[in-house]
Amino acid sequence: MLNTTLLYGQKKGLSPDSLEISLLTCSPRQKVYSLYGHTAIRLRDVRTGLDVAVNYGVFSFDKPLFIPRFVLGITDYEIGVIPFKYFIAEYREAGSSITQQVLNLTSDEKMLIFDAIEKNMLPENKYYRYNFFYDNCTTRARDILTRNINGGVTYMPHEGGTYRDIIHQKNKQHPWARFGNDLLLGIGADMVTTQEQRQFLPENLMRDFDKATRNDNHTPLTDTTMVILEGGTQIIESEFPFTPTQCALFLLITTIIITTIEIIKKKNLRYFDAFLMLFTSIIGTLLFLMIFSQHPTVRVNLQILLLNPLPLFFIRRMLKRQKNNTKDWQYIIWTMMICLFFVGGFFQSYAEGIYILALSLLIRNLKGILLYYRNASVTSKE
Repeated sequence: MLNTTLLYGQKKGLSPDSLEISLLTCSPRQKVYSLYGHTAIRLRDVRTGLDVAVNYGVFSFDKPLFIPRFVLGITDYEIGVIPFKYFIAEYREAGSSITQQVLNLTSDEKMLIFDAIEKNMLPENKYYRYNFFYDNCTTRARDILTRNINGGVTYMPHEGGTYRDIIHQKNKQHPWARFGNDLLLGIGADMVTTQEQRQFLPENLMRDFDKATRNDNHTPLTDTTMVILEGGTQIIESEFPFTPTQCALFLLITTIIITTIEIIKKKNLRYFDAFLMLFTSIIGTLLFLMIFSQHPTVRVNLQILLLNPLPLFFIRRMLKRQKNNTKDWQYIIWTMMICLFFVGGFFQSYAEGIYILALSLLIRNLKGILLYYRNASVTSKE
């Protein structure tokens, strides 16, 4: 249905008096990638019959290495144009609502926006490097509209929070999606945002446009606002039945039981430590890769103090030393890093259940330290 040439040849027959340009805001869907809603632009000319949706959120899961490229911030999205009847049918089927804000524009501004969209659709311009917070389908739509309005616009001040606070509003019913976001987002996501930065979220841009005024004549930016598609029934995707906190508590209880058995029977269940080291290393490898991501908000992530790939290189050493019942200084290093992780919690919000996981690892390392000093004491007596 997408057609990047759909507007070519249309300008000649357009009349600014009959051309209507609107901001479309689509409510969230239950798909993980659409929990935050969507934004598009509607171009409608009642005289010529032109009626299309301009969409800056076109992508394909079928492209090679889509998910790794998305995580690393090297995914290219593109602009697409679709007949409005197909656009609205897609969201009707998904059970989403669509709110339309017809913009108060001059004739010259309408043509400038039309020209800018046509230029965006050229093969050399239609792709852009997508960034969830800083350059997405919503910010692209905002910029193409406001940058072609004489004098720009002024928004009514509105209080907001951090990037993390904003996305929490949308994924609170999806604990594992929220966990994944919080695991990857670093300290940059906990910085207070400006009003324009908060407009990466479609609903925030819709709210700001509703109260915005034009700077040239101080008239409202939005002429009329209407819900053109009522939300329907959405199919809720099934998720893992246990929350991240419940899983972390299960691990903590298991850790306490195993550690207690070891103390009572004076044995080392070293393969449990090997499992923990492998588990944290796998997640830690992902966080390590985020250092090289083009997403600025994921590069500095204090959770890497707890979850990093280093334990992977010490598993064999740990198994050998525990088998031979010899002292091992690595537990002191890991304990220090866990303590630094807890201190980092004053500066960054961590993913759900991570503190409980840290407590499990701390218990195992404290047990290792006790073993270290016990063996050191035995060695000194010998």
